[in-house]
Amino acid sequence: MSIADAALIPLASHRDLTPARLCGLGLLALLALFALLGPLLVSVDPTEQDFAASLAPPSSDYLLGADHYGRSMLARLAYGARLSFGLALLTVATAAVPGILLGLLAAWRGGLVERALELFATVLLALPGLLLVLILLAFSPGAFGPLYLGLALTLWIEFYRVTRATAATVLKQPHIEAARLLGFRAPYLLRSLVLPELRPILTTLAAFAMSTAIIAISTLSAISVGLRPPTPELGAMIVELLPYYAEAPLHVLMPGVLIFLLVLGLQLATRSESR
Repeated sequence: MSIADAALIPLASHRDLTPARLCGLGLLALLALFALLGPLLVSVDPTEQDFAASLAPPSSDYLLGADHYGRSMLARLAYGARLSFGLALLTVATAAVPGILLGLLAAWRGGLVERALELFATVLLALPGLLLVLILLAFSPGAFGPLYLGLALTLWIEFYRVTRATAATVLKQPHIEAARLLGFRAPYLLRSLVLPELRPILTTLAAFAMSTAIIAISTLSAISVGLRPPTPELGAMIVELLPYYAEAPLHVLMPGVLIFLLVLGLQLATRSESR
């Protein structure tokens, strides 16, 4: 199921806070607090090494233990959560803004503008998203900019396609047609009548896009083409610690569990009640 397909799953209204949505929102709130406040409360440098504490278990000195270089796992997880959450949020925002605006433009104007934008999106779709990211990363391996740009270029198409298709349907509704005939301008109609109709679908789409970005960032770092050590990135942390799984299995699992909780929170927060 693609991100665009997932966005077609109806989102529960704000008044319909199901237990699953409450769990998702609560989980995201806790993880956001950990990502935002963790690096401030944990005064330890996540790259500071102490070989005497190599693979130390959780203790009063290291609350979540230390990795093979004696670096605090708590500090690295806090910085890693902030990095994954922040980079995914920035990537989705960068993809959503042009995608939504171009989708609205195509739906409103139609004709040549819509055909030109469709052709452009189709050409980009023909290039696999992962390949596009890898091409950009080849110019500057391990850098933040190409990774962020590659993911944003991949994700904006989903926002464009969903916005264009949904807005085209909404614009055909009788009350929209009546408002256009009465002379209301496009900015007012799009802002007041069309965007509120699109908001639930776009919210779901943004959550799925963030999940995709978090997994992509971790996966690319795990295969050494994304962010690289000593940057405290969750996927890179798993690969760094994997050779020491027999001695310290908990250390290997912690970054993976954090990625799982981030994605789970996003999925639950946009989950609608089965009817």
